[in-house]
Amino acid sequence: MPHFIAECTENIRQQADLPGLFAKVNQHLASSGIFPAGGIRSRAHWIDTWLMADGKHDFSFVHMTLKIGHGRALEELQPVMTALFEIVKTHFAPLSASRYLALSLAVEELHPVLNFKQNNAHALYR
Repeated sequence: MPHFIAECTENIRQQADLPGLFAKVNQHLASSGIFPAGGIRSRAHWIDTWLMADGKHDFSFVHMTLKIGHGRALEELQPVMTALFEIVKTHFAPLSASRYLALSLAVEELHPVLNFKQNNAHALYR
C-alpha cells in the first residue's frame, strides 16, 4: 500500500498524461516517509459510459482514490493528502482551463484485519 486509482472519463484520454501524473504521485508518496516504496502502485480505470450534471456539455472528470493500510494518524496523513491534491490540480490545470473537468480525491483506509497482502518487491527497498 498505498494504491492510487484514477477513474477517468474516456474523453480526456489523449490529454490526461496519466503516466506523467503517476510519476509525480509515486514520487510524492515515496518521499512522504509514511508509505513503503515497494507497495506504491498507481493505475487508471477508463470510463466509456457516464453522465455528468445535465449531460448537455462535454463534461469530464477524474475521481481518484488513495487506498491505504490501517493505522496512520490524521495529523501525519492530512499534509500528505493536501500536497497530493495540489499535485493533481497542478497536473490537470491546462486541461481544466480548456474544458469542463471535475477533480476529486478520497482516502480509503482498508480494514485492519481483513486485508491480505504478499509482495516480494519490498525486499528491494530494504
